Amino acid sequence: QVHLVESGGGLVQAGGSLRLSCAASGLAFSSYAVGWFRQAPGKEREFVAVSRRNGGMIDYADSVKGRFTIARDNAKNTVYLQMNSLKPEDTAVYYCAADWGYGSRFRYDYHYWGQGTQVTVSS
Repeated sequence: QVHLVESGGGLVQAGGSLRLSCAASGLAFSSYAVGWFRQAPGKEREFVAVSRRNGGMIDYADSVKGRFTIARDNAKNTVYLQMNSLKPEDTAVYYCAADWGYGSRFRYDYHYWGQGTQVTVSS
């Protein structure tokens, strides 16, 4: 059974940093693309970043490019999202998701999801 567990969320002031972690089990981790998505109240779940499988490319949403960094440690079955220069508009529940395919920006391509972790950025 596949499990994805996010951690590291919290409350931070604007301009601050947080590092999210996504620990995976029950899957051949290096063979999956792992992405981060976020959902703010009343909004659609949106793509944030993805680390594609087997050393593939990394991709970021324009809104976080230059501020967020995704990294994976295949030995630990974990993907991280380092978030710097946080803004109030980054406030959302952040989800990690795994895709045995390409790892697109489209959330419906992802097969497994975590429960999410709340990130709140105060102004």
